[in-house]
Parts: sequence; C-alpha cells; structure tokens
Amino acid sequence: MIAWVRTWLFRIVFYTVSAPIVVSAPLSARFGHRAMLRHAHVWIATHRFLAHWLLGVKVRIEGTAPAGPYLFAVKHQSMFETLEMAQRIDGPLIVLKRELADMPFWGRAARAYGAIPVDRDASAKALRSMLREAAVARAQNRPVLIFPEGTRVAVGDAPPLRSGFAGLYKALGMPVVPVALDSGRCMRRKGAARPGTITIRFLDPIPAGLPRDEIEARVHAAINALEPAAGGVAAG
Repeated sequence: MIAWVRTWLFRIVFYTVSAPIVVSAPLSARFGHRAMLRHAHVWIATHRFLAHWLLGVKVRIEGTAPAGPYLFAVKHQSMFETLEMAQRIDGPLIVLKRELADMPFWGRAARAYGAIPVDRDASAKALRSMLREAAVARAQNRPVLIFPEGTRVAVGDAPPLRSGFAGLYKALGMPVVPVALDSGRCMRRKGAARPGTITIRFLDPIPAGLPRDEIEARVHAAINALEPAAGGVAAG
C-alpha cells in the first residue's frame, strides 16, 4: 500500500512539473541545439531527483560512455532509461516509436531534441525512413541511441533484437556501445515502484562492420549482462 502511495505521488508531481517544461521546449529549440540539450537536462535531472526523493531510487554508473559518434544499444525495462540515457550520452539522436514522436507537445519537443521516429511494424518502408533520418547523425557526427528490443521488457526477459538494429548498425558504420541495466527491479512497467539502486553498465565498444549474426549475438549478450539468467549481480 505504501509503495503505491509513493508511486502515485511521484507520478502526480513528475507529470505536473513536466507539463511546463515540455510545452516550453520548442522555445528553447529556437536558440540552438545546445540550448535544447540544457532544457532537456533540466527535465531529466528533475525526474532523477523526484525518483530519489519520493521513491528511494538511486543510480549507479559502471563504466564510461565514450564521446563521439557511437551507436548506443540499451536494454529497455522502464521509462527511467529513456530519460536518463539522454543525459549520460552527449546529446544523442534517439530512435523511438513513431507514436511517441507524434504526441502533442511531447513529440514536438522530442523532435527538437533529436528523435528518429520508427514504425513498430518494422516494414521495409519503415526501415528505409529510419535509415534516412539516421543519416543526419553521420552528417552531424552525433551519437545515436537505440533500444534494440523495441519495447520495454520485464526483468529476466531477453527477447531477440528487432531487425531495425542490424540495419541501423550497417547503415551508420559506427561502433556499438552496449548498455546493460536493471531499472525494472525498481521501476517496473506494471506495478508499484520500489526503492533500490539502478545499475547502468557501459560495456566495451564493439567495432563496426561485423556480420549481422555476430553483431546481434554480441549485443544481445552484452545488454543482458545484468539479467539473472546471465549470472549478472543485481544491485541492491
């Protein structure tokens, strides 16, 4: 019961505070990319503070996010990392579901920050559209962030990577930095949040140009390094 009270209090406070930040994001975008990044980082820091203060959730970082044009492939268990990773990486373009990019206000803010919308059907047309927009990353020398599982998964789940990941990896020609995490232990997709420490682990970069089977196998194993089945040590 207490966990649900804390969870609903967090949601009410966070979304109330978020409304003016998100609505005003396009205004910051008028002053350039760096201004937009600073605006987004205020929102992310607010989320982290409220998660710590109201939910008792802390963050532990293992490893280092390298600077420069890398493709960051991140495990996806909760909304937490969709915000947190944008600040832990230096202003990445973010691959996200088109329905999120099309949301009023929030979608406009996401596009101003740097979003690569992709349709969930993974059709050839959708993949071509994603790759066209990802070409901007190469031109701007920006890192790219993708959740290669395509959606949030429960703790212990390790589904195969979506086909769009391999296509993006090949088109960008960037090394991949896998990122393992265990956010679902504290901030589950369904259910009340629980206090604890979320571990975010940056693993060693994997070089560009590998065959599809090899890159998918290596990234899949790496992003699931903190899963119980992989023998990962959960943070408490």
